[in-house]
Amino acid sequence: MQIDVHQHLWPEPLLGELGRRREAPRLRRSGGGWLVEVPGEPDAPVDLADHDADARAALVRADGLDRAYVALSCPLGIEALPPGSAQPLLDAWHEGAAALPAELGAWAAPCLADPDPGELAALIDVGFVGACLPADALAGPAGFERYGPLLALLEERDAPLFVHPGPAPETLAAGDVPQAVPHWWPAATRYVAMMHVAWHAFATFGRPAHPELRVCFAMLAGLGPVHRERLVARGANPAPDPLAFLDTSSYGTRATDAVIRELGVDALLYGSDRPVLGAAEPELGEAVRVALRERNPSRLLGLAEVATCG
Repeated sequence: MQIDVHQHLWPEPLLGELGRRREAPRLRRSGGGWLVEVPGEPDAPVDLADHDADARAALVRADGLDRAYVALSCPLGIEALPPGSAQPLLDAWHEGAAALPAELGAWAAPCLADPDPGELAALIDVGFVGACLPADALAGPAGFERYGPLLALLEERDAPLFVHPGPAPETLAAGDVPQAVPHWWPAATRYVAMMHVAWHAFATFGRPAHPELRVCFAMLAGLGPVHRERLVARGANPAPDPLAFLDTSSYGTRATDAVIRELGVDALLYGSDRPVLGAAEPELGEAVRVALRERNPSRLLGLAEVATCG
């Protein structure tokens, strides 16, 4: 089974809720199209056709995949909003995601201001593959204490965690939005840093508390693993973690090869980040392609017991 673990799709119920809001995160008309307003980021154009579920399912097949897993885009900050603001949006996401075509699975999106393991359990019961949490929520010991019950529930239910760039309630941007910076600025600076921090925080605080939890970090964890030499030079001694995975979203052959050299091919998964990015893949040979698309996603998602490479 060939799998993409990282896509985004805003189903109709969520688009409707975003369009009704009067402050970020929200959708608003601009000329003949739409803009998305994201807390702390420049406004960005959105093509709503990219979020057509049937068209996306057709793209999954065209990409040679059997299934793609979609997540609510954490940079929107929906999960980090106060419960009264977050819940209508989260309910709309889960309602729409549960009705997607068979080619599309989905990650649940817990409310961070009022984390509820019982609600997460109910979402897993109806078919959500696991939970996606924003990286800032897991940036240190306080985050792992606060969201520990959610992680314990995932561990108990044998469901994975997906860590994606995005704010926690205390880091949700407010005030002036830096419209003067290029559109790519947050993704190439802040997102990289927060994923790097989450990678180290999970190894330091998360893994000891949740020894059986499978976890996937988006965008190669901001290339955190390739800084191992610096980490060791500063006195740390990170142990191999066979239950920690990284997807390749936004990176190509050179970066993927560097992470494979550090962690081995069994740690990596294919993630396209559609529709933010296209379906480009690292060019590292058929054996690596099979590992990233088939063997390793099956291990992360608990779809089958699959032997790993030495």
